[in-house]
Amino acid sequence: MSQANPVVAVADYGIGNLGSLVNALEYVGADVLVTSQGQSLLAADGMILPGNGAFGASKKAMERLSIPRWVGQRVAGGRPVLGICVGHQYLFDSSEEFGNHDGMGEWPGTVKKLPTDAVPHIGWSEVRPAIDSTLFAGLENERYYFSHSYAVLDWEFDQSIESMVPPQVSWGHHNGDFIAAVENGPLAGVQFHPELSGRAGLTVLQNWIGTF
Repeated sequence: MSQANPVVAVADYGIGNLGSLVNALEYVGADVLVTSQGQSLLAADGMILPGNGAFGASKKAMERLSIPRWVGQRVAGGRPVLGICVGHQYLFDSSEEFGNHDGMGEWPGTVKKLPTDAVPHIGWSEVRPAIDSTLFAGLENERYYFSHSYAVLDWEFDQSIESMVPPQVSWGHHNGDFIAAVENGPLAGVQFHPELSGRAGLTVLQNWIGTF
């Protein structure tokens, strides 16, 4: 009997076109469910928190459907979650995009405007992977597709907490460094769009699914 494909639930809160993401996930062997239903988000092998547009609008739409609650429950249970773009940003403490907004606080840091007048940052940029990264396994000197004006610019994790394993942080650059990806046990996030990043992006998604 062949093993069933892993099920990935993509959180649907009404912002952004999810078609490319669904196609990419199906291409790398996942069965995809686009849903806002809590039990479906909890039951899937993996969950993706996508994001497009402004932080505040995405946060409002997510919270209206209680999606952060399901993210928190999955993380507490050691169940894989991947945030993409604004979904990645929402996992940090806060954002300064068009005001001040609280995030989920899973990771320390504030989403700030990129340190350049050349925004938005749209196009292909290299990512410097963390040592022993799982998401970027087998990938070196690769470029990924970004579309953003804001990012987390500094990593503020307290390395003195001996009982905690420090997350793995990968970096991008656009007139200054910014966090391009974080891997933290079952919780991961990427600032770029893997579904729009060609072969390298598909490999990132495949590597993530391989953690289930």
